[in-house]
Amino acid sequence: MSSLLEEIRGPEDVRSLPRELLEPLAEEIRARMVATVSRTGGHLASNLGVVELTLALLRSFAPPADKIVWDVGHQTYAWKLLTGRRARFDTLRQPDGLSGFLKRAESPCDAFGAGHAGTAISAALGMATARDARGGAEHVVAVVGDAALGNGLSLEALNNVTAATRRLILILNDNEMSISGSVGALSRHFGRLLASHHYNRWKSRIERTALRLHMSPLRRAYHRTEAAIKSLFVQNVLFENLGLRYVGPIDGHDLNALLDALAIAKDYDRPIVLHVATIKGRGYAPAERAPQRWHGVGSFDAATGELPPHRDGYSEAFGAALTALARHDERIVAITAAMRVGTGLDAFAQAFPKRLYDVGICESHAVVFAAGQAAAGLRPVVALYSTFMQRAVDSVLHDVCLQGLPVVFCLDRAGVVGADGPTHHGLHDLPLLRSFPGLTIMQPRDEAMLARMLVSALRYEGPSVIRYPRDPSPGVPIPDQPEPLSPGTAEVVLQPDPSVPAGGTVWLWALGDMLPLALSAAEHLRARGISLGVVDARFVKPLDLSLLRMQAPVARCFATLENGVMAGGFGSAIQEALAAEGFAVPVRVFGWPDAIVGQGTTDSLRLAHGLTARSIAEAIASACAAWPARRP
Repeated sequence: MSSLLEEIRGPEDVRSLPRELLEPLAEEIRARMVATVSRTGGHLASNLGVVELTLALLRSFAPPADKIVWDVGHQTYAWKLLTGRRARFDTLRQPDGLSGFLKRAESPCDAFGAGHAGTAISAALGMATARDARGGAEHVVAVVGDAALGNGLSLEALNNVTAATRRLILILNDNEMSISGSVGALSRHFGRLLASHHYNRWKSRIERTALRLHMSPLRRAYHRTEAAIKSLFVQNVLFENLGLRYVGPIDGHDLNALLDALAIAKDYDRPIVLHVATIKGRGYAPAERAPQRWHGVGSFDAATGELPPHRDGYSEAFGAALTALARHDERIVAITAAMRVGTGLDAFAQAFPKRLYDVGICESHAVVFAAGQAAAGLRPVVALYSTFMQRAVDSVLHDVCLQGLPVVFCLDRAGVVGADGPTHHGLHDLPLLRSFPGLTIMQPRDEAMLARMLVSALRYEGPSVIRYPRDPSPGVPIPDQPEPLSPGTAEVVLQPDPSVPAGGTVWLWALGDMLPLALSAAEHLRARGISLGVVDARFVKPLDLSLLRMQAPVARCFATLENGVMAGGFGSAIQEALAAEGFAVPVRVFGWPDAIVGQGTTDSLRLAHGLTARSIAEAIASACAAWPARRP
């Protein structure tokens, strides 16, 4: 039997396919997803849940003319398969392959790039107003997950919809809501009623008649009755009060219901919300049973659903260290933004369920919420991915730093994150945060140092940041009683060759997870006869100025190594400090460029950007040739 999917070259083929073949096509799409993600890794459960919705959208609309704006983007694998990228789907998340998220440069059907939640409604509204301004007729659709709807940006956009346009379709992809059995049947029945042509035709006739007869009391009574009934069974008060027509809930795996509802939405004359209920992991039993575990996965055995053994990293070390500290200090609380598992807070949640606050996908709120707790005497620890902290930078400055509040920010996934690529690399936190007054910034080289930094941060009277990478940690045991660190104290981990005359030593200052790479580069340089000392900086702010003052007069040059962008980062801090102290010592900075860093494994990305021990050693050796030994 020939493959239906192999015949789909673009959206027009989906629209021309006989309707009875859509469900078999959905099965093929799911099989292709599982087979591919089992090799490449990726976001599986969320993508399996929107296959029918994707088919219905492509059946009902004509992208790229019509604009379909997906929120987040980790639910668009079926979209990629059906919009001309099927032949390249096996390159998903690979170097120079398809992105795991939406990317405008990849296809004209990707109306708006997305990697972070909450952007779809704002972007779609902008497109709708642009259409209105030029008198266009295309449809604009925003597809938003239920978790993203609580994001502040989503709520701000909802508040602006009816003031900005009369035509916008919002699809709420609800894959989390659980409706109890006693009201579930009534809710589904009423959803079908609201989504039917008969109901909406009847509703329009009543409204037109009441308007023509100037029967304002009748119209008001009708609207109050409809709203009351719908509010009883389907919680749509928010949308209706904001002026958006609400339809649903609709079975997101019933293609006929989806197509009927989308037909209504296309013809409606004001902004409309379609509430679509889907099941994460649909069609693949392991993902249906444990959708959270199968949200983002590495490679796995597709036949058995067996995932490879999990390797603990800094996330788990952070969670363990924080839980141990919280047993002795009741003021310690933890805050996360819908990333409890990802940030390693499971152990803390089990030990102290009332001291963990998951605020949803609301990073700015998480920061100000923590500031309020700190102002009231608690010791809040905010655990976020570095890439998501970017959304809350304003709040860190205005609500935490300017008030000198003791909030601890633990930034997971700092540095490159591999196949998730540019939207998720945590490369920019240091340049964004380094200028903030009173903010202590640290990075550990292993789990034991992370615990020491956490102890230290909780004792400081001001705000602090601890950043650490996604890659597996070295496996250094956490001591029972970690010793705190004095602010701004680095550690020399490799002394230079004592036989080399003063003025001939190169000092390489490394940050956190880049220390092993620095030590490997040192071996290459020593083999070349170049004396090199290695420093574990530990602190980005404040820097260890005492150590710099001691090394600078007898240094041939300095080099720095960081898992972050070089522009404005750790290396820049070293350069600024040396200049401020009056030392005219050359500095060679190693890190990520002021450019978009692509997707791929950490090793492949480092190789592509010259961040290997051999490349670093060659660059330092070349610098030494240009910068001969100095007289102390």
